[in-house]
Amino acid sequence: MVASKRLQNAKSDKFHGNIHKRGKVGEEQGTEKNKNKSALAVGPVMLGFFLFVVVGSAILQIIRTATSGGL
Repeated sequence: MVASKRLQNAKSDKFHGNIHKRGKVGEEQGTEKNKNKSALAVGPVMLGFFLFVVVGSAILQIIRTATSGGL
């Protein structure tokens, strides 16, 4: 599929105009991004459940190792 010269030039100009703006975040986007960072990614119930599983399994492993006489 052959694109017209005018369309190619328009795309090229758009690319070259945007080349120096990459990676810069505007004021509106920055505040939204910071707002999402302050929110918890995991709820307190899930965090509590995760800690319960991890700490509980560690305690059970210690008890199992102590009762079996070492390695």
